[in-house]
Amino acid sequence: MNRKELLRRTLLIGFVFLSLGGWLLHLRIHQPFAHNYNLIPYISGIISLFVLTLLFSFRKTVAYAYAINGILVIIGTIVMAHFSVVNFKGPLTLSAILLNTLLADIFLLWGKLVVGKAIFDLEILSTDQEVVSPGRYFRYPNMGWWYIHLVALSIVYILGNILWK
Repeated sequence: MNRKELLRRTLLIGFVFLSLGGWLLHLRIHQPFAHNYNLIPYISGIISLFVLTLLFSFRKTVAYAYAINGILVIIGTIVMAHFSVVNFKGPLTLSAILLNTLLADIFLLWGKLVVGKAIFDLEILSTDQEVVSPGRYFRYPNMGWWYIHLVALSIVYILGNILWK
């Protein structure tokens, strides 16, 4: 086994642990059959843990896994941020934001995106070239592409909440 294969396997194991931890956390908080809306995090966890791990395991399907993982991270971020804002109680302080919201869960979720990007970069991109081509930070597969989608989908989500009350 060469160093690249060892690194890919290590990143894949990290992805599995992050996915499993998030899924178990959701199972503890959102019992899947208590309410219909609890099925969404349950199914997202199954997709992350089993389907994406399988897709990240093969070079031909890494790009699909990277895209699906990114969309799940963005949707999870938006929904958890909305839940934190709606259910926030108490004074607005830094410690309240850090400890009484789902910010820590969102950070773990973005850790999953970063690990997925590392797997993608290792498998698809040439490792001896420049990391980001000048002027292409906001193009796929760079992180700027995900930031634009996070902002755009957040705007759509906010407008949906405002217009369809």
